[in-house]
Amino acid sequence: MTGIEELLLSRIRDVADYPEPGVMFKDITPLLADPAAFTALTDALAAIAANTGATKVVGLEARGFILGAPVAVRAGLGFIPVRKAGKLPGATLSQAYDLEYGSAEIEVHAEDLSADDRILIVDDVLATGGTAEASIELIRRAGAEVAGLAVLMELGFLSGRARLEPALQGAPLEALLVV
Repeated sequence: MTGIEELLLSRIRDVADYPEPGVMFKDITPLLADPAAFTALTDALAAIAANTGATKVVGLEARGFILGAPVAVRAGLGFIPVRKAGKLPGATLSQAYDLEYGSAEIEVHAEDLSADDRILIVDDVLATGGTAEASIELIRRAGAEVAGLAVLMELGFLSGRARLEPALQGAPLEALLVV
């Protein structure tokens, strides 16, 4: 394990039985409260942005906003929020996707993306991959290229990577931690 992995893991708190019994929630708020850990995380994700040749960062609601915005600033890139349906003003492009129990929809301002853009998608956790897969489709429908997906933590036992690899079409999926 590398020094940054040890630092990040040491600042993630396990919360048992949240949001429902049997779930072990990975709480990143202690990491965000630690300036050294948050800076290390931001620097690592900004390096991924540079390595992918990204021109903009997309952050997925909601913790992807917290991580993606400082990454975009650090990397000198624009930031685009992908939000839950009905949260963005004006014209949006939307993408529906299935959840374990039901469905959801995400939206983006399509005019913020162009065919010249290479997008790095940033989020806190890769679980089953449903939201990330929908965001990949949404970005492509808006005319931009997906440069990659970067997450703080991948929950390997939920097989999100296997779901996303075909959708990524060769673009990298980088997880700083796999738990």
